Amino acid sequence: MGILVTGGAGFIGRWVVKELLSKKHRVVVLDNLINSSVENIHEFMKNPNFTFIKGDILNQKKLDAIFKRSIDACIHLAAQINVQESIDHPERAFKNNIIGTYNVLEECRKRDAKLILVGTCMVYDMAVSRPINERHPLKPASPYASSKLAGEELALSYFHAYGLPAVVTRPFNTYGPFQKSNLEGGVMSIFIKRNLEGKPLLIFGDGKQTRDLLYVEDCADFIIRATFSKGAVGEVINAGSGKDVSINDLALMICKDKSRIKHVSHPHPQSEIRRLVCDYSKAKRILGWRPKTSLEEGIKKTTRWLANS
Repeated sequence: MGILVTGGAGFIGRWVVKELLSKKHRVVVLDNLINSSVENIHEFMKNPNFTFIKGDILNQKKLDAIFKRSIDACIHLAAQINVQESIDHPERAFKNNIIGTYNVLEECRKRDAKLILVGTCMVYDMAVSRPINERHPLKPASPYASSKLAGEELALSYFHAYGLPAVVTRPFNTYGPFQKSNLEGGVMSIFIKRNLEGKPLLIFGDGKQTRDLLYVEDCADFIIRATFSKGAVGEVINAGSGKDVSINDLALMICKDKSRIKHVSHPHPQSEIRRLVCDYSKAKRILGWRPKTSLEEGIKKTTRWLANS
């Protein structure tokens, strides 16, 4: 198949591309390199089934030219992904996550290409007595989350209105090799990097907020299963480990020296979700998917990569 991966030079995208190429699919990556790097996809450049195009989903002419390459499916990862940036500059989230998604949907509609939209668990209200399934109440608490939710609803509207084969996936907090370890990265990579450098681990707020941490290769497997599943069309599907860990406990798993763990004021407490834990039973039922990597093993793999990068 010919598969377009928007944002394919990013953290999750490069793992999706790696698995697609291993299955001998023809892969085109479109990425503007604002939140990503050519280094992430350097190993694929000589693969005859791989094409990289630097460009933006806001450029309709470029999208049209790419889809003329016989694209059968689009895995849509390109997005404005930083919560604080979306609060400071909401128009960027609106343009990239709504207008950009509309542009991709229109190209898919013209050619009846399947769309796999990679959403976010940040659209949910916090978990209370049970893990979060796809019917859980929604509470997008930042322009990032609301714009991603709007993109999801737009994709589903194309399924209902035009019969476009569309799937909405909602991975929970993904981590692993190739994730940024600066302030734009995830908590796991930031903590591990600072620990390796002997720096203090800084926790926003009281650290009692919890996250369901999903290893990136498990996330890529989930997205690809959704891509090739007929039963996933028209559905919203979660993926996570099914277990949550507090940020305080995560810091202690990574840094055994409690004196190097510091609490600092939260930059956007109004957009914090106190508890996130995933119910992935729908993914198990429809896709035959389940996470394979434990948190402990994922920390080891990520630490090895960061220590050698």
